[in-house]
Amino acid sequence: MKNALRIIIFCFSVIIFSSSSAVPLEPAGIVEDVAAAIRAGNSKDLSKYFGPTVEIILPGSDGAFSKAQAEMIMKAFFAKSAPVSFVVNQNRNSAGGAQFIIGTYKSKTEKLNVYILLKPVSNQLMIQQIHFETD
Repeated sequence: MKNALRIIIFCFSVIIFSSSSAVPLEPAGIVEDVAAAIRAGNSKDLSKYFGPTVEIILPGSDGAFSKAQAEMIMKAFFAKSAPVSFVVNQNRNSAGGAQFIIGTYKSKTEKLNVYILLKPVSNQLMIQQIHFETD
């Protein structure tokens, strides 16, 4: 039930952010860059796309963090659950410029669904939410 509520909140956030009238200039390959950073377990490269505040949900913890804190949290997560693979299953753009990525993350011990919400910040897409959740 808790996971279903989080997915509903994630989808609602996409709808809210899609009502924005500003359309950002999307850098070529942002989805590929984010996916490559996750595949490599590279929190530094991933943090290049973090907004000023990032909501992170990981198995056993969640919260809203500054960009620097979010990088450290993801570094610890990747150290604990090193990626074996990450596959982007869906990549959608909304009319208002927000974008979301849905993927599957595998480590040696677990398989997680990943939901990433990017929204325009100063005319650039930045990660606002990143959720790693069990099936």
